[in-house]
Amino acid sequence: MFRSRRPSRRARIWGIYILILYTTPLSCLANFSQAKELIYKIKEGLPKGTFIGAIGVDLNLDFTVEPPFLFSLTQKKVSEQYVNINNTTGELYTSSAEIDRETLCPYSSEEQGCFLSMDVFVLPQQYFQLVKVKLLIEDLNDNRPKFPTDEIRMFVPENTPVNARFAVELSAVDPDLGIYGVQTYWLVNDFGVFTLDVEENDGGELTPFLIVTDFLDRETQDEYVTDIIAEDGGTPPQLGAATLKIAITDVNDNCPKFTESQINVTLHGNSSKGAHLAHLHAFDPDLGANAQISYAYSERVPRDTRSLFHLDKITGRIKLARKIDSFTSTFYKLTVLASGPGCIPAAATVTVYVIKVVAGPPTVMPRYIAPEKDGVVTLKESEPALSPIAFFTIKNMDKSQRLDCYLEGSGPFRLVPYQQLENEYLLETTNTLDYEMTSEYELIVVANNTQGLVIKAFLKVQVLDENDNAPVFQQSLVEISIEENNSPNTFLTQLQASDPDSESRGEVIYILGGDTPGIFVVDRLTGVLTVATSLDREEKEKYRFIVRAVDQGTPRRESVATVVVTVLDRNDNSPRFINKDFTFFVPENFPGYGEIGVLSVTDADTGRNGWVALSIINGSDIFMIDTGRGALRAKTPLDREQQGTYQLWIEAADGGEPALSSVTMVTVLLLDVNDNPPIVLFPQSNQSYMLVLPSTTPGTSIAEVYAVDKDTGMNAVIAYSIIKRKGGEPGSFAIDPETGNITLKRELSNRGLYSLLVKVSDHGQPEPLYSMVMVNFFVNETVSNESYIQSLLTRDIDIEVEEKPWYIGQMTDGPERYELFPCRPVLIALSVACLGFFFLVVILISYICCKRLKKIRKERSEVEVPLKMKNGSTHFLNRKLRQMSNI
Repeated sequence: MFRSRRPSRRARIWGIYILILYTTPLSCLANFSQAKELIYKIKEGLPKGTFIGAIGVDLNLDFTVEPPFLFSLTQKKVSEQYVNINNTTGELYTSSAEIDRETLCPYSSEEQGCFLSMDVFVLPQQYFQLVKVKLLIEDLNDNRPKFPTDEIRMFVPENTPVNARFAVELSAVDPDLGIYGVQTYWLVNDFGVFTLDVEENDGGELTPFLIVTDFLDRETQDEYVTDIIAEDGGTPPQLGAATLKIAITDVNDNCPKFTESQINVTLHGNSSKGAHLAHLHAFDPDLGANAQISYAYSERVPRDTRSLFHLDKITGRIKLARKIDSFTSTFYKLTVLASGPGCIPAAATVTVYVIKVVAGPPTVMPRYIAPEKDGVVTLKESEPALSPIAFFTIKNMDKSQRLDCYLEGSGPFRLVPYQQLENEYLLETTNTLDYEMTSEYELIVVANNTQGLVIKAFLKVQVLDENDNAPVFQQSLVEISIEENNSPNTFLTQLQASDPDSESRGEVIYILGGDTPGIFVVDRLTGVLTVATSLDREEKEKYRFIVRAVDQGTPRRESVATVVVTVLDRNDNSPRFINKDFTFFVPENFPGYGEIGVLSVTDADTGRNGWVALSIINGSDIFMIDTGRGALRAKTPLDREQQGTYQLWIEAADGGEPALSSVTMVTVLLLDVNDNPPIVLFPQSNQSYMLVLPSTTPGTSIAEVYAVDKDTGMNAVIAYSIIKRKGGEPGSFAIDPETGNITLKRELSNRGLYSLLVKVSDHGQPEPLYSMVMVNFFVNETVSNESYIQSLLTRDIDIEVEEKPWYIGQMTDGPERYELFPCRPVLIALSVACLGFFFLVVILISYICCKRLKKIRKERSEVEVPLKMKNGSTHFLNRKLRQMSNI
């Protein structure tokens, strides 16, 4: 809270000086001395309170003058941010803000320097001076060199000559000046082929240059990775580093070479068009366009020979382009060139020997039933067994020679003679195909005769994939456990299903079943299962749903996995009493360790977190409680007259870590039992007496018996009656049964001592309790002889029985006739009504207790209260109880 304060005398003088300074015309200042300039040199980064200089001392001011000098900074912003001034001495100190030269003068050079300028007023007016103060901020080596990026990439051609230089454009920057700036660069590893040189431009900036010191070969190593270090001139020096990646770019420095330069091929004269002869292969270690190879015949190969043998320019395959003369025996020499960009072509020679056909070896002519292209047959994997693939006809067979035709190669295939036709063979499947097991077969149909001539027909069978496999989960039942109160979007598991089919038929997506709660989310592509919200075990302990794995084939196939998520309990619920507070009514003198009542408590957690132990916070010296069952007992009988109400605080603590607890208040109300007889307070003893004048008229109240009863209710309602007398005639005295007031009924003719035995009785049930007291009257005008009266009181003389009980009314017809108390019918009716009401209350209480007992038993069956625990749990609970009892 800010409070306004009256300005001090010095502050008022200061204000007047400033006012005069700014309001006085400039002409009035003409006699003042010219502004002086002071320069102080400090280093950047000085701590707060560092002394800079004393302006008053440096100006040679006399501090003995009156009024004293006052110093003030005109730029308050500078004062608050960088420096403070002592107003009386003119001493300058650094302020809380640390001076950073690089921030204050980011573009100043070492020659220009970094200055912080300020104006200081010297007051009062008669001493006024304007002092120009400049602080020269000296640089420290407080910054390390830093590259603009953490990774620098350079590209160097592999044919770069030795000593070639490449500028590293992304050089390091150091905001410090002079020797503290970047001084040199070096490589952590030069690999023996690089080095660094540094050049300085006209502006003083250093640029590193990468120099190649040895020959490079991309085919040997295509990239060099090292660290480039920038070092300043501080002591010790500061270093900055970046990763330098040098990529060696390709040049066309290699030419194609054939793997085989001489190939010999034998060709039968009756070979069919398209027969495969040879496959030439050349290799170029360069990359991209530099490695492209094209094949062509040499110009030395005659044109008609080129037309007979087809050469694929890209693959280098040579096939028979048309049928040749079957009866001509000759050979062909084919020169093939492999050309690359800017290279002299490599040459290879293919010699084709054509064997003359006389009777001729068998010729195998295929006729395809299944789809075929370039000798490759395609079959669906759904084709049934014994599906026909192709017919093979053997031609040019010499009937005098025996012919063998058979199939080479593995797989579910067979070559069988077709029905009764000669030289006709059928290729068919022997079993179903499975793309996932084998997707391609290579078969050879072999025919030979007894002369040993052999001819082969090559055949490739490709199996076409179909969507015949459903995705398969690694686990059909995925069980996951997670603690409740998890954070949203918690990872649960990653479901994994595989499909051996190819292409989109094997791509699997994951979909949650329709019964899945909305709180669970699965990534369609990765199968990552998450829960979007926080789970509560007390709300639901187990979730069970299915996840579908669906492929993208036609028709789509799918499989399911069952996910069971079990929410583990955490101790997040405190024990709860079934009532906010409890009240028990117990008759006094209830036997010790008798059950006063049962406190029912529940805990929504499970296991140890749900175990509940009860303890008494206060009153444990009188009461005890069963920690498990919750039965409250008193250690000793209770006396209502000593204390009628007890208030206990009961704590219920669970077995979690840390334990949670709750507290309830229990009120024990003691019901009164008629266990106290009335106590007579007046008269104080049987030996006391009261003086009654003989002239006392009948109807006068002469005494009062006063008694109290510690019990309550009807047990404390007192009735008074005279049961015996001594002296006087019967009916001479009457006592009010309710107040105990004794009234004189007849004149007292005789002087002397009269004694009444008064019975004081309560209305307790089942038997009223009573006390006796002797009421003595001494009839006389005065008490002249005290000792005589005391002797009369001590004589043992029988007292006549007064035949009138306490409830008999006053005498009406004579000294010996009495009538019943007028209120007797009312009292009898009241007693009967009270008795009936008492029985009704007992019946209602019994009914309520029975219902409550059933309710408690039902709750106990629903809520587990650990009554019997294992040894380890018992030790744990005892330890918790000891801790609670120490509180």
